[in-house]
Amino acid sequence: MPIIRASSGIITQINVFTVPDGGQQPLIDLLTESAAFASSVPGWMSASIHRSLDGTRVVNYAQSESLEASQRIIDRLRLEGFLERNKRLGQASPGLYEVVCTLER
Repeated sequence: MPIIRASSGIITQINVFTVPDGGQQPLIDLLTESAAFASSVPGWMSASIHRSLDGTRVVNYAQSESLEASQRIIDRLRLEGFLERNKRLGQASPGLYEVVCTLER
């Protein structure tokens, strides 16, 4: 389960993909496969995959225990060819983030 808490040290990778018409499900399938593979890498915590209601975007929200773990996961995904396969299915805009503020009701 994702943890969204300020100053936790958790690193979140948010990757917004823009996909062609009809491209959401193939990318969702690949991201699901990628997450299952990455889950065995030490430091991996969670992955949540979202699809936009207008059919144009897919968002991958993945968390790891540290920046080092994030890099280890990215390196393993690259080595196994997942990142190259992602590029064929959508235009990616990745970034690594840390939570600085949360508000709840």
